[in-house]
Amino acid sequence: MERDGFKSRLGFILVSAGCAIGIGNVWKFPYLAGQNGGGLFVLLYLFFLLVMGIPVLTMELAVGRASRKSAVLGYKALEPKGSKWHIHGWFCILGCYLLMMYYTTVSGWMLLYFIKFLTGTFSAIGIENTDAVFGNMLGNPTEMTMAMMVTVVAGFLVCSLGVQKGLERVTKYMMGALMALIIVLAIHSMLLPGAGEGLSFYLMPSVERVKAVGFGNVVSAAMNQSFFTLSLGIAAMEIFGSYMSDDYTLNGEAVRICALDTFVAVVAGLIIFPACFSYNVDPGQGPALIFMTLPKIFVEMPGGQIWGALFFLFMTFASFSTVISVFENLISTSIDNFGWTRRKAVFVNCLFILIASMPCVLGYNRWSDVHIIGARDILDSEDFIVSNLLLPIGSLIYLLFCVTKFGWGFENYYNECNKGKGLKMSKALKPYFQFILPILILVILIQGLKI
Repeated sequence: MERDGFKSRLGFILVSAGCAIGIGNVWKFPYLAGQNGGGLFVLLYLFFLLVMGIPVLTMELAVGRASRKSAVLGYKALEPKGSKWHIHGWFCILGCYLLMMYYTTVSGWMLLYFIKFLTGTFSAIGIENTDAVFGNMLGNPTEMTMAMMVTVVAGFLVCSLGVQKGLERVTKYMMGALMALIIVLAIHSMLLPGAGEGLSFYLMPSVERVKAVGFGNVVSAAMNQSFFTLSLGIAAMEIFGSYMSDDYTLNGEAVRICALDTFVAVVAGLIIFPACFSYNVDPGQGPALIFMTLPKIFVEMPGGQIWGALFFLFMTFASFSTVISVFENLISTSIDNFGWTRRKAVFVNCLFILIASMPCVLGYNRWSDVHIIGARDILDSEDFIVSNLLLPIGSLIYLLFCVTKFGWGFENYYNECNKGKGLKMSKALKPYFQFILPILILVILIQGLKI
């Protein structure tokens, strides 16, 4: 059976970037920048994206494009005879399932907040009660289940139409809307009174702020965020490599994907920091920034109901683009490994994700006393396994597979990267890939285990 593919280069870039662009860009990046002193964190993030994120992204894409298969069979097609690299493919699939077991719930939160702003819930309650909206939502399993189910069913409906007619077509429109929304929101935020102070905090490096946090902590946070933003290590990107054409180099395409991903993260900061400073709100408030801090700002802001609705519509698009991209990976894997039709793969995976997402939904109410890893609740435990274990370990395995003689080998990886027109890779990078990059990934893994 001939493998489905993207209709256009733009489709590939937008879908791949859509997978990378998610809640982490808009939620985690701004609050980490706020906690780590702003400007220098942003510069370090960009540096580490260049030296770590792009190389590992090319490796995942290379395995996909060279094999034209999903995770497990991709490894099998390229690994030396008798070796067992393909076992990691099953862990990749596990990682994608685990990711969707909590990501669909958080995506549902974005949808609920969009609806709440659109219908005037926040306008009716006043600023002193905005925090309670989040607590009430978490305590309502019916509301969260409905939002999660809408996210899951809508995601699989898109994927049921195939790569070109479903994933590519919907992502093009959604990413176009996402870009338009984020630019409009950023312009509005930067025109608020007192916004200049927020822009200065966000974009200008400050020695004093870095000293207060500790330079090592700032470096560590930037390194981690630049690595995790692309969701590398669980074959979420490998699948799109398997649909790619050979017309363009992987380096060039990886740079374009990272540029779009970074654009969204940086512009999200242009929305949040000017608004925080304009309304005298602490921008380093951590995860509460999106669901507790920003609603207060929107409630106080002229036309805040509309601006709040637009912001959470943007957040819904950002999270849903990741959801449908990972769903496509699960469907493709089922088709490749079990010989299922697309229709059967969609139905079985949809049913499984609906059931498997329920523990996360119930973890904030009926099962709030359940702790899986230490004191972590269900969502935090699932996220810890994916983010702190499967992503860094998986990226290290992809790296070793691509650059050592025990795997696919540097020469094969290098040739695959340089197929087509565009930015070429230099062979001079081989020692860096073999000796320095693995150490950097190990540092991230060790840091993650301490958290």
